[in-house]
Amino acid sequence: MLLPRPIILCAALCVACKAPANAETFKLWPDGQGGTGASGVTLTVHRPAAGKENGAGVVICPGGGYGMCVMSYEGNDIGRWFAARGVSAFVLRYRVAPHRHPLPGNDVRKAIARVRKESEKFKVDPNRIGVMGFSAGGHLAATAGTQFDKDESRPDFMILAYPVISMEQGVTHMGSRRNLLGDSASPELVRQMSLETQVTRRTPPSFIFQTDQDRAVPAENALRFVSALRKAGISCEFHLFREGRHGVGLGRHEGSSKWPGLLEDWLRRSGYFKARK
Repeated sequence: MLLPRPIILCAALCVACKAPANAETFKLWPDGQGGTGASGVTLTVHRPAAGKENGAGVVICPGGGYGMCVMSYEGNDIGRWFAARGVSAFVLRYRVAPHRHPLPGNDVRKAIARVRKESEKFKVDPNRIGVMGFSAGGHLAATAGTQFDKDESRPDFMILAYPVISMEQGVTHMGSRRNLLGDSASPELVRQMSLETQVTRRTPPSFIFQTDQDRAVPAENALRFVSALRKAGISCEFHLFREGRHGVGLGRHEGSSKWPGLLEDWLRRSGYFKARK
C-alpha cells in the first residue's frame, strides 16, 4: 500500500500501537545481532484456536513503500484471517528507510528460518511455511522466494498481492525503489532487485493477484513475474481484477473482494490446508 504523506503520518501512529490483544509480538533478532535497526524488527503471531491448527504457517510482509509497514489491513487483519482458517500467521515488521537493501531481505529470510527452526513450538509443519506480501511487501516476499540463501529460509509457497516486482524505471514504484536502493543505485543492483530476473526452478509455487485500475504499482510488475514463473516451469495462479485501486487489502473494494476466497481455494487445492497429523 502506497499512501500520501498526510495519511502516512496518521498511519505511522497506528503502526506504533500495540499488537491486538489476542496476538503475541516478539523481537525477531537476538540482541546484538542483525545489524543496524534490527532491534525494531518484530513478528506478531496470530495462532489458530486450540485444536484447529492445520499445520500451515505464513510470514506476512505488509506494504508501505519500504517507508513504513501498514500493520493493520495489510498485516494483522490478514493474520487473523489466516488464523481463522487454521493457519499460524506471523506478521513481520521489517526494516524500512532509512534502512536499505539488504536489510529488509535479511529480515524476511530470518523470519522464515526462525519459524521453521521453531516449528514444533508454533505447531507448524516445517515443509508448509509460506510467505505473503502486499505492494512493497510483495517485493519483499518475492525477494524471499527468489533470493533465499539457505534451505531453511526458502518459503514453500508465495502469495503476492499487487506486488512491486521490478525496479526498472517506468515499471516500478519509484518511492519503493528510492527507499530500498537509494537515489544512485547501480544498473547491476537495479537488475538484481528486479525480481522477474531472479526466478529459478527453485522459486516456490505462487498465488498472485493484481487490479487493472492500480496506478501506483502497474500490473506490468505482476505480469512480468508471472511470465518469468511460467518460463521456469513454476506452478502459478494469477488473477487480474478489472476494478480496485491500489491497496485493496482483504477486500476493501467490491470489484476485487473475491481474492481471499480464491486464495483459500488455491491453498486447499495445493495441499497447504491439509489436516495436521
